[in-house]
Amino acid sequence: MAGALRERGAESLLIVSEKEVDQLALGGESRFEVLRLPAVGLGGENRLRFLRRLWSSYRLCAAAFRGKAPDAVIGMGGFTSVAPALAGRRSGAALYLHDSNAIPGRANRWLSRWVKTAFVGFPEAATRLRCRDVVVSGTPVRGHLSRPASPSPARVELGLDPLRPVLLVMGGSQGARGVNQALLSALPRLAAEAPEIQYLHLTGASDLAGVEARYRELGLRAVTRPFLHEMELALGAATVAVSRAGASSIAEFAATRVPAILIPLPSAADDHQTANARAVAAAGGAVFLPQSEAQAGGLADQVLPLIRDSQRRQPIITALERLHRPDSAQQIADRICRHVPPVL
Repeated sequence: MAGALRERGAESLLIVSEKEVDQLALGGESRFEVLRLPAVGLGGENRLRFLRRLWSSYRLCAAAFRGKAPDAVIGMGGFTSVAPALAGRRSGAALYLHDSNAIPGRANRWLSRWVKTAFVGFPEAATRLRCRDVVVSGTPVRGHLSRPASPSPARVELGLDPLRPVLLVMGGSQGARGVNQALLSALPRLAAEAPEIQYLHLTGASDLAGVEARYRELGLRAVTRPFLHEMELALGAATVAVSRAGASSIAEFAATRVPAILIPLPSAADDHQTANARAVAAAGGAVFLPQSEAQAGGLADQVLPLIRDSQRRQPIITALERLHRPDSAQQIADRICRHVPPVL
C-alpha cells in the first residue's frame, strides 16, 4: 500500500505496533520511516491498561504529526489504527480505512463514521460500516506475488523434489496449534494413501520440534520452519494449502492461484475467519473446513482428492482468478491521491 502511494509521489509514515507479528511483517523494510506504538488490543485485557496504551499511542502520533502534519491517514484495521486516526483527524488529515475481512473489526466499525472512504476486501463488509462511501477494492498483496510459470524452481530452492506435489501447511504469521494438530492427526493416512506428497509446514515457534519429530517418525519428506519471510517461495511451491482463513492469506492464495483448505480460527473476533472462509468457498475459491471436523479426521478426506487430482483443483483455480484483484493497492492509492495532493 505504501509502495503504491510512493509511486504517486506521496511520502508515507508506517505506523505499527511493537508486537512481534508486526515486526515480522515489516521484514526489514527500509524504504519508509516507521513509528512503533505500544500494542493496543481490547480483548480480555484490563480496560485501564488498554486506555493507558491508547493514550500513550495517541501522544506519540500527535508528536510526530506536529513535526509534519499528514494530508491523509489510512487505517488498515486493529486498535493500533485508532490513535493515528484520531491524531490525524485533529491535525486536519483526511481519514480512510481498509478492512480486509468479511466482518469488519471493532476498531474499523467505530472509526468508519469519520472516514472519507472505506475500502473493503469483501462485499459483505460494506453494510457493516457507517460511512457513505465504501469501495470494494480487494486486499492488497505484495507486488511480487503472482502465479509462477512452474512450481519447480521454488521447490528446488526450498530443498524439495521439483516433481512431487507439495502440501503447504500454515496457520498465519505465528503458526496455529489447531491446524498443526489436525495435520498431524491426518499424517498416517496421508502417508499410507499418498506417499508421494511432500510437505512445507510453517509451524510457529512453539510446535516446531514436535512437528519435525512426527515427520521423521513417519519417514516423510518435509521442510519445517517456524516462519518464512519468503512467502513467494512457499506459495510458488505449493500444490494445495491448508491454512487459517485470515484475509491476507486468502488474498495471497488468490494472487498465486493456490487451492486452499481453510480452517478458520474458532476464537477469532466476531468469528470473522469463518465469515471469510464461507464467502470464499461460496465463490468456489476454497474448501471450508471447521476445525472440529478437521481434527476429527476430515482433513485427510479433503486433502487426498484435491492434491491427487488436477481436475478437482481447476475449478478452484478458475474461481481464484476471478477473486484476485491485482490493482487493489493502486485503486486505493488513486482514490486517496485524487483528493489529497501528492508531495512532488
